[in-house]
Amino acid sequence: MSSTLDKIRRAALPHGLNLVAATTVVRYDATVKEISRAAPIDPDARSIVVIGNGGGALWAALKAHAAGHPGWWNRDNPLDDFTREVVERDIAAPIRASGARCTTVYPFMSSSATLSFIELGKIAGIAGPSILGVTVHPVYGPWIAFRAALLLDEQLDSPGDALGFDPCPRCTARTCIPACPAGAVSVESGWDIPKCLTHRVEVELDCTPRCHARAGCVLGPEHRYPDDELAYHQRRALRSMRPYYETHIKPNRQT
Repeated sequence: MSSTLDKIRRAALPHGLNLVAATTVVRYDATVKEISRAAPIDPDARSIVVIGNGGGALWAALKAHAAGHPGWWNRDNPLDDFTREVVERDIAAPIRASGARCTTVYPFMSSSATLSFIELGKIAGIAGPSILGVTVHPVYGPWIAFRAALLLDEQLDSPGDALGFDPCPRCTARTCIPACPAGAVSVESGWDIPKCLTHRVEVELDCTPRCHARAGCVLGPEHRYPDDELAYHQRRALRSMRPYYETHIKPNRQT
């Protein structure tokens, strides 16, 4: 393991960012569409370090941070802001101070170029695909998220434990499928987005506290996010689903 990657892991871990892996820009860019490539963001980058969280450690770190910073929960994006503060201050800044080049990219960026974090996670071995519409990890199951990526001018190639992980075709329990009250998950077609969104918007209370299909996954149930974190993510997801439903789904249901 490179000393750079080791330093990143040690800096990230105290904040609940416990999934870190690296892949080359060449490999990533050859896999994704042009709009999601890393080279246009930083032409000098040679590798991408992807940073994520598994289980509830990041949420616990956020709650501890918010307890010492009154008003933090009143921000529009308390979790994203916490992630950015930690990554910029404790991870990216020391790399830059050493004289190395480091460009940070976040999955929650909406006003500038970003990466395909789902594809990046697969290529870097952070997580594999699932029929749930979320990626899954061998230990943490669906209870993971991609939080940041670092574009570095150093050549790094250190995939995580989920490289090539593709559990759903071999799963026999498939308890996630009957757990979904909307019937929006199937082996054949995976996650039915219109059916899921329609149910979430029209029958809101069913899925307010958690995604039942995600909670029904047999992988990593002991790492399930705490209830307050589940509710936080579900509320925010619903907020973004409503405009899409009103524009793209509801008009078709009325014709």
